[in-house]
Amino acid sequence: MPDAAEPFAPEVLRLLGQARQVYLDALPIPAAIVTIDPDGPFIECANDAFRHVSEYDERLGDRRVSKVRLLSTGPIGRRLAEYLASGEPAHQFEANDGRSIGARHFLVRFARVRTVEYGPVRFVISLIDRTAQVETERSLRSEMLLDSLTGLPNRLAFTEQVDRVLSDPDLADGSYAVLAVDMERFSRVNECVGAIAGDELLIAFARRLVSALRPTDMLARTSGDEFGILMKLDRGLADALRAAERIKAVLTLPFRLTDLEIRIDCAIGCALVGRGVGCADELLRNAQFALKRSKRVGTAQVYEPVQAQAVRRRFSMETELRRAIEAEALELAYQPLIDLKTGKIASFEALARWRQDPIGMISPGEFIPVAEESGLIVPLGRWALETALRTMAEWDKAHGGPLPFGMSVNLSAIQISRDNVAQVVFGALAGSGISGDRLTLELTESAIVQDPDRASSVLQGLKKLNVKVAMDDFGTGFTSIGSLQRLPIDVLKIDRSFVGNMCEDEDATSIVRAILSLASSLGIETTAEGIERAELGDALAEMGCTYGQGYHYARPMPPDEALAYWRERNP
Repeated sequence: MPDAAEPFAPEVLRLLGQARQVYLDALPIPAAIVTIDPDGPFIECANDAFRHVSEYDERLGDRRVSKVRLLSTGPIGRRLAEYLASGEPAHQFEANDGRSIGARHFLVRFARVRTVEYGPVRFVISLIDRTAQVETERSLRSEMLLDSLTGLPNRLAFTEQVDRVLSDPDLADGSYAVLAVDMERFSRVNECVGAIAGDELLIAFARRLVSALRPTDMLARTSGDEFGILMKLDRGLADALRAAERIKAVLTLPFRLTDLEIRIDCAIGCALVGRGVGCADELLRNAQFALKRSKRVGTAQVYEPVQAQAVRRRFSMETELRRAIEAEALELAYQPLIDLKTGKIASFEALARWRQDPIGMISPGEFIPVAEESGLIVPLGRWALETALRTMAEWDKAHGGPLPFGMSVNLSAIQISRDNVAQVVFGALAGSGISGDRLTLELTESAIVQDPDRASSVLQGLKKLNVKVAMDDFGTGFTSIGSLQRLPIDVLKIDRSFVGNMCEDEDATSIVRAILSLASSLGIETTAEGIERAELGDALAEMGCTYGQGYHYARPMPPDEALAYWRERNP
C-alpha cells in the first residue's frame, strides 16, 4: 500500500516487498519487518517461523497484517515502546511473551530499517527461542535450592529469602525474626546407630519442626543438624518465643528408629530483623550466637549485639596474641606460695601477663580462653615453661647456688591432648639446668576428666623426670577419689571460691575440711588459693593445710621483685 511519503511506483514497492520477504525467509530464526503508524505497530512481512511463534494470521485481500499481541502487550511490548522513544538504532534484551502459563522466552533484537526522510518508522525484530534453556536453568536452580535429604530449602534458598526481606524499603525493625535450631546429641546418635538411621532422624526431626510452625514461616536446613526459620512477627518477639515453645513441645515424644526410641532436644537462638543488619549471613550468624548461649543455659535465647562484639574482640585478640607470642612480648609474674607452718616461701607460681598498648594490661581470664580455643595455648605454654625455668636459673646464679624453693607452672588440658608434654619438659629442664624436683606443673580437674588415659600417661612421664604434679582448682570439677588414688598427684590446690568464704560460710569450711582430710589420708600436700586476710591463713594452718597463696602474702611480681621478696622473708 503506497504511502504519501514513499512516492514509488507500485511495481517498485512490490519488488521491495518481495526482496524483504526473501531476506526474512532466508533467516534461520523468527524475524519480521514492523512498520509503525498512528494505529501502532503492524507486521509488514514476516517469515514462517515468526508467524508460528507470534500466532497471527494475515488478513485476506489486505497487504496489512493485524496487530500482534506479542508487540502490543507484555514485556516485549513495553520494551518496544521504550525503544521507539529512545531513538536507538538497535536494542537487544531477554524477555518472555507475557503468558502466565506456558510462557516462551526469547532473546529479542530490534534494529531500525533505513527509510526515506519523513517515511514511517520500520524496524526488524528477530527472536531467538531460549525457552528450553530457561526452563532447564530454572529446574537446575530449583534443585540447587533444595536440601536433597529433607526436601526443605537449603541455606542458599534461606539466605536469598532473608535478603529479599531485608531489601524491602518498608521493612520495620523487629517485624521478622530468624531462628537457628540445632539438634542436640545428633553426632552421638549417628555414631551409635549409623548414618542411614541418622538421616532418618533428620527427616523425622524436620517434620516435627514443620508441624510446630505456621504456613507462612519458612523452614530450611542450613547445615548438617541445624535448621533456620524465617518468620513474620505479628506480635513482636512474643511470636518467636511462642514458636520456640511449640518446637520444644513437639520434641517431647521420643523418635522411633528401627527398634530404638531416642529422645532428642534442641537449642534455639533467635535474632530480630532490623535495618542495622546488612545481609542474611549476618542475621543468621547473630542467631547462631544466641544458639551457642542456648546450648549452655538450656532455654531459647535472643541475640544481643554485645555477643557479636565479644566474638569480634576474641578474633582480634587471637591475632594480636599470636603476634605477641611470636615476638615474646608477654611477661611472667611470680606469686609466692607460703609454707603455712614456717611462714617461709616454698615456691613461686609463674603467671602469664600480657600488656598491650594502648589498652594496657589484659586479664589472663580474657586471653587464656582465647589461647585455648585457638590452639595458641601450646606455644604459650612452652614459652611460659621455658621462661619460668630460665628465670629460676638466673635467680640461682645471682644467689650463688640453688635456691631453697621451687617453681610452679600451669599446664592446660589442650597441651596435654596436643603436645608431647614430657619431651617439652625434659627439654626445658635440660636447657635451664634446673632439676625436675624443683618444678611443679599445675593442671585442672577438667584436663584429667576429658581424657583420663591420656592424662595418666602424661603424668607418668612427668614423674620419671621427678616433676611434681598439682591439681588446680580442686573441688570445682568431677575428679573421683579413685582417680586420685591411681594418678600420681602430689598437691591438691583448694579453689579460692571455698577458701574466701570460710569465715562467713560454714558449708565452705566443711568442704575445705573434707578436702584436707582426704588429702591427708592419701598422703597428698595441699595449697589454699585466695588467702586475702591473715585470719584465713591462720585458720588453714590450724586445719592442717600445707601451703597458702593469695594477696595477703603478695601479689604476682616481676622477676626482680620476686627475688627481693624472698630475700626479705628469708634473711
